[in-house]
This record gives sequence, structure tokens and C-alpha cells, in this order.
Amino acid sequence: MTGAQEPHWLDDGEMRAWRSYVTGAAMLSYRLHKELVDGNGVSLADYEVMVRLSEQPGGRMRMTQLASEVASSKSRVSHQVARMEKAGLLKRSNCGEDGRGVFAELTERGARQLEQAAPTHVDGVRSHLVDLLSREEQEVLAKVFDRVITHLREVEG
Repeated sequence: MTGAQEPHWLDDGEMRAWRSYVTGAAMLSYRLHKELVDGNGVSLADYEVMVRLSEQPGGRMRMTQLASEVASSKSRVSHQVARMEKAGLLKRSNCGEDGRGVFAELTERGARQLEQAAPTHVDGVRSHLVDLLSREEQEVLAKVFDRVITHLREVEG
């Protein structure tokens, strides 16, 4: 194998940062998911979809935009929305402007589910992350992940 370069291995500090992020993010997601399921019967992924829709005019957005907002594939979001539609939390409709687009829309039942689950979620986010950080650390965290998100969206093209 000619021309192969040695990887730029992580040093101890970089490895510590990476592993802390991976473990912490997984544990935080698991905890927030468990609290939502145990307390409100809704998954973290479904909660995030409902939140994103609730923030839009009319409680709806195009499926492609929704997939981008929740950092998921269009296929995965399509299956998730179909399941949530069967549960009465969302409904899908064709986009009037072009025949190809599809909207996902929060139903009244979905809005009630979201309203009931929101206190559980915000309490979890606050107690398991936000309240553990100073204002300065919160700002650094936001800046770091804004940069990571921007980079990854550019890489995806």
C-alpha cells in the first residue's frame, strides 16, 4: 500500500474530550428519553418532532425541513411521522405549491401530548445539563456545537 499516511491520532487531551462527549451525550439522551417515556409515554425522538412542528406557523413544515431540523434522514423521519400519524399525534398533507412536497402537521392531540411532556423534558434538560454549567460554559457549548453543525451541514452539501 503506497502513499498511505499515518492517521493523525488523538493526544490524551483530545481523546479525553472525545470520549467524554460520546459517553455524556449518550447518557444524557438515554436519561431524557427514559424520563419522557416513563412520565409521559412519549419518546425523545417523537418529542423533538413535535417541538419542531409546534415552533412553526400552523404547526407544520415540509418533511425535508423536518428531517434536517431533527438531524435525521428523510426516510427515517418518514417512518417516524407515519407511526406518529397512526397514534394521532401528527397528520400528513400534500404541499399545495408543488405536488411533490409533503407537510407534517401537529394535531390537537399531539399539541396536548407535547404540552403535557414539556415540563418533564425541560426539568430533565435543566437538571442533567443546563444547571451543571455556568453561563460562560453554556455559551462555549453553544458556540462549539453551532460550529460542528455548520461544518457537518457544509460537508453534507
